[in-house]
Amino acid sequence: MKKIISSLFALCCSLSMTAQPAGGFGGFQMPEVKLETSQQWKDVNYAGDDQAYHTCDIYLPKVVKDSYPVVIHIYGSAWFSNNSKGAADLGTIVKALLDNGFAVVCPNHRSSMDAKWPAQINDIRAVIRFVRGEAKKYHFDTSFIATSGFSSGGHLSSTAATTSGLKTATVGTVTVDLEGTVGNYLDQPSTVNAACDWSGPVDLTAMDCGEHMTMGENSPEDVLLASKIDKEPDKYRSLSATNYVSKNNPPIIIFHGEKDNVVPCCQGKKFYELLKAAGVRTEATFVPEGGHGMGMYSEENLSKMVNFLKETIVNK
Repeated sequence: MKKIISSLFALCCSLSMTAQPAGGFGGFQMPEVKLETSQQWKDVNYAGDDQAYHTCDIYLPKVVKDSYPVVIHIYGSAWFSNNSKGAADLGTIVKALLDNGFAVVCPNHRSSMDAKWPAQINDIRAVIRFVRGEAKKYHFDTSFIATSGFSSGGHLSSTAATTSGLKTATVGTVTVDLEGTVGNYLDQPSTVNAACDWSGPVDLTAMDCGEHMTMGENSPEDVLLASKIDKEPDKYRSLSATNYVSKNNPPIIIFHGEKDNVVPCCQGKKFYELLKAAGVRTEATFVPEGGHGMGMYSEENLSKMVNFLKETIVNK
């Protein structure tokens, strides 16, 4: 475990030193990002309890309207953080979404130290239900709810999409409760209309498909599952967004750096090919010089994300 924490600490430090100004990337960014909004709410509890890991921040665009389509954007942390919503790509992804008329919800979720899988997807499902249950108060247009995320947040965003509409799933010998019982809006659906995957680990059975960071004796997914892939491979399949790809998935857009040495680019490429083969509307951008966050949040890529979501609204 000490090896894992040391590796992650070193990664965080290296990213912090090279972070882009006014927003950074991938959850590792400057602490103060000023967003132009009409309203903001901080530390809103979406679960009806007193836990910080069940809080979210809500941002509405500067232009005032009766309601706004919603994007839930999830920070990256290798599932180790339970309180990084304030560093969820605010100056890049969140700003681009707000500037283009989307309300943005940035949630915390339980870490792998707080609870094991599927607690994390249960929390994101609770956020989606909360958006529907509190739509009037926060001016949400629930006819369009999308998820987005970087790294482990990209995993949760993608899994929320590929499992959209599934309450439980049996994967070999493992049965997963995807829905969970978090929050006060269990009568609301947890389906989503689209998803954005920024550098997400989506196939946890194949994290060695390309150049990748060595995390020590236990990988982040080992910690999340409290297991090893050679002992319980079905658990790792149950964690993988790729396992749930079907023609019923909502549209998904993928961004991944060709030089990502933390989550190898072959993860995004496999996801893209599976989605295409299933007939899912999808787009993918693989940035030749892109790393794990570095070089990924160009204006061109942010525009691709926004346009994909807007087209999905028009075509749904």
